[in-house]
Amino acid sequence: MPDVDQLLLSLGVLVVAAPCLLTTILGISSLVDRKLSEEATARLGQATIVCGLIASVAILGIMLAIGERRIAIELGNWVVIPHHYHFSVKIGFDRLSVPFAILSFVLSGTIGAFASQYMHREPGYNRFFVLYAIFVFGMIVTSLAGTIETLFVGWELVGLSSALLVAFFQERPAPPRNGLWIWGVYRISDASLLLAAVVMHHLRGEGDFDQLLGSGAWPEEFSALEPHQALFVGLLLLVAAAGKSALVPFSGWLPRAMEGPTPSSAVFYGALSVHLGAFLLLRISPLLDLSPGLSATVVVIGFVTAIFAHFAGSVQTDIKSALSFASLVQVGIIVTEIGLGLRYVPLFHLLGHACLRTLQFVRAPTLLQDYRTLENAIGEHLPRGRTGIQRYRIWLYRWSLERGYLDSLLSEYVIFPYVQVFRWCDGMERRWTDLLSHGPSRDSDHVPSQSGGIDELA
Repeated sequence: MPDVDQLLLSLGVLVVAAPCLLTTILGISSLVDRKLSEEATARLGQATIVCGLIASVAILGIMLAIGERRIAIELGNWVVIPHHYHFSVKIGFDRLSVPFAILSFVLSGTIGAFASQYMHREPGYNRFFVLYAIFVFGMIVTSLAGTIETLFVGWELVGLSSALLVAFFQERPAPPRNGLWIWGVYRISDASLLLAAVVMHHLRGEGDFDQLLGSGAWPEEFSALEPHQALFVGLLLLVAAAGKSALVPFSGWLPRAMEGPTPSSAVFYGALSVHLGAFLLLRISPLLDLSPGLSATVVVIGFVTAIFAHFAGSVQTDIKSALSFASLVQVGIIVTEIGLGLRYVPLFHLLGHACLRTLQFVRAPTLLQDYRTLENAIGEHLPRGRTGIQRYRIWLYRWSLERGYLDSLLSEYVIFPYVQVFRWCDGMERRWTDLLSHGPSRDSDHVPSQSGGIDELA
């Protein structure tokens, strides 16, 4: 069926090209200081999102019509070093990637339409939509990635746009500080994903998921790796998933992300970005099937995350933080389901939960006004049920209020030692350059030493 193959190839390229075109146009117009008007930006965003969505739905319809469960589209080899390195760009459509890509287009389009009104006359309107375009492009690339290098590109685009949108309101001190914190946690996640890519190349000679996970259609793939190899690669990918989805011990950054505009909070930490970790675990599910230890670790992390998020969310005093922890509870449950060996249940759970949280985050700004209207109508405060946390001891309440002290633990035992190591390396480099130049070198690069954590560095 050459005609069908050609049609699928064209549609597949269009799915990726649509958000790429949006990113390119908005980015170049900003770089040359010829920014589009608000109306033109909104229409361009709607047009590209609709084109990508139609192409995704068309691919789904064709796959159902011809009974095909997996379609891979090769976009060429970018780097080929015989017997050493093989880097190809490949996108794949299957029962996991197609629903997630459609979800990304639907929710991103919804938030784009909402943001065009919500951000009206905001000084950073164009900057918001440039970062929004980068996010949509990153989500689609991550969803359809057929190689770990392609996935890493999308993963980085999502992380970059997320951190910059958290720091969107640059005139206030808190958003840049929290954006820097989130970027630091993302560095740990990205480093783990990069190490997993290196290990994959060492084991298989390339980063193609077909070589790592098996060439069958998801979720019936069967990996040819040894159990201990699956455990090692799976643990690296689990760290990457935990950092991106705010699983324990990286959960402390989630309420910090609420500093960004409400549209970005909705699409990132209520709907799409926060589920990327669960999506990655679903993608590598053949590794979980091979290693009971890895599956048990996933179950424990998911269960602990759900419990932690429940307690932390019970004591939040603002609606966006409460919603973020409510999202994290469900993400923890989804991860637990994946670890227990379920596949379609967590996928449908993820799709439904993302839609629900998007609606709740978008509704959040007007919900408080509705509560005030109701209270004015009845002449008193609305009745409030017990949070449940009051029945426990004071230390548990304080533990929840401090979000499990996870930020302090990460700062003290991960980030601060990391910074100290690189300061030591910098000092050794300066001594070496001073020795070679027979005197002080790089005077302009000297910075005052700081002993505080990342909040002080910001």
